[in-house]
Amino acid sequence: MQVMPAYERDPYRTELEVAVVEAGEDTGRPFAVLDDTILYPEGGGQPADRGWLDEVAVVDVRRSGDAIRHHLERPVPPGPARLRLDWARRFDHMQQHTGQHLLTAVALERFGWRTTAFHLGADVSDIELDAPSLTRTQLSALEEAVAAQVRGARSVSARRVTPEEYATLAVRSRGLPEGFAGEIRLVEIKGVDLNTCGGTHLRSTAELEALALLGTEPMRGGTRVFFVAGGRLRRRMAAHEERNAALRAALDAPESDFVALVERRRGEARELERQVGTLLGDLAVLEADALAASPGILLEAHYEGRDASFLQTVARRVAPNLGGRVAFLTAAHERGHFFAVVAGERCPKALSSLGAVVADALGGRGGGAGRIFQGKASSFAARVSALDALLAALSGNG
Repeated sequence: MQVMPAYERDPYRTELEVAVVEAGEDTGRPFAVLDDTILYPEGGGQPADRGWLDEVAVVDVRRSGDAIRHHLERPVPPGPARLRLDWARRFDHMQQHTGQHLLTAVALERFGWRTTAFHLGADVSDIELDAPSLTRTQLSALEEAVAAQVRGARSVSARRVTPEEYATLAVRSRGLPEGFAGEIRLVEIKGVDLNTCGGTHLRSTAELEALALLGTEPMRGGTRVFFVAGGRLRRRMAAHEERNAALRAALDAPESDFVALVERRRGEARELERQVGTLLGDLAVLEADALAASPGILLEAHYEGRDASFLQTVARRVAPNLGGRVAFLTAAHERGHFFAVVAGERCPKALSSLGAVVADALGGRGGGAGRIFQGKASSFAARVSALDALLAALSGNG
């Protein structure tokens, strides 16, 4: 007979007097092995429990061979201790895991969809069904069928059976692990499901409170179905209501108008963006023409709040009008600090060398093509120095 740990004997137990029988370190993290435990080790799609060994936090629980290692915030000595369970986390996992068993059983029995994978996430859980797709009508029908079993307050129980007894039972299972030996743990939802599982579960489907299907996505030729149950569903609804209240105030509209209102405002925003883009393009052309009309061998301009696209437009516009001159352009934007060196077609200096002088002075980097060298710097604190270095290079002194 296999010895059952306390988390399996009574998944509702939250405290236990234990003895630390082994203490060590694993990849730099201290751990303790106890003579018994109420903390579930990660496995079967269910995350590990959390808790406290005396006042030391248990940050993970994992199997290591036949032992269960409790990974700790700091080392503890061998000897007696009190183990406490993070019950809120455990009960949440019990609700989601029991919800998965019920959802999987109903999907198979009522609709013929077999579950091929399960993931219990921190906020949302999911199963993968061997159905190529699910319509909204099918999803609603599945959710309602699950709700009927929740209302039925079906008892949930666990037991261990011998391989011989297991062979006689109608068990829903993807099969036992290769080389498995010994007793087999079964979890039963009375009248609905009998399945192999080592996780912790509720006493009744009534404790699920409710289960909601959130949506689907294609996955490996099947369909991933996202769901939440119990307290997660209530918390999710509370967050939705809080968000909707804020949106009602911000949009000054009822919830039924949210989608149409947001779509209209998105369209208006896109049109405004188009108009702003056109105006900025026109402004860049004007800036380039004004710059080209300026005197001197080295022209320079800085554009605050303008991005690389604006700078490129100015550079392309001014380039054909420079002759033997050079323009040094900079633009500061929330996306970064951009610079450009533009050389006229009769400029006696190589564009690459002029660009390198500026990039070096600014502590930035860039590259050139045609008559324009473009780059990016972390700041323009050395802009004046860059301008002086560029002028020196043009004068043959740099």
